[in-house]
Amino acid sequence: MVVAGFSGIHHIALNVCDLDASVRWYGDVLGFSLLFPWDTDSFDRRLMRHPSGVVIGLTTHKHADAGTGFNERRTGLDHLAFAVPTRAELETWASRLTDAGVAHSGITVTPATGFTLIAFRDPDNIQLEMYLAEDAPDR
Repeated sequence: MVVAGFSGIHHIALNVCDLDASVRWYGDVLGFSLLFPWDTDSFDRRLMRHPSGVVIGLTTHKHADAGTGFNERRTGLDHLAFAVPTRAELETWASRLTDAGVAHSGITVTPATGFTLIAFRDPDNIQLEMYLAEDAPDR
């Protein structure tokens, strides 16, 4: 069987409760900027791009259970990890999160795998991570 290829992830869409608050938070804290709004009869979405090229779609749905809070124990997203190229950049993220008043784990190393990361949550309680790349020179 031939495996069809792809070059990466094009975008990630996250469901949020307060679209305006999430757009501000992802912009102010993580440095994303608004590309464009996309509103339909069933959802409102804001496409945002980080200077690294990562694109996210922050989305609110217009149905009865749309306001249900995030829970990683349900089927679907568990967490989202962003790759960070160097330990120095990871340290910069730790400082930026602290300065923004975002509670976070600090730089930690997972005991089972030895991975180095910072874990924190967005306004909708979605766990985000800044993850030191496996090929980082100062890992």
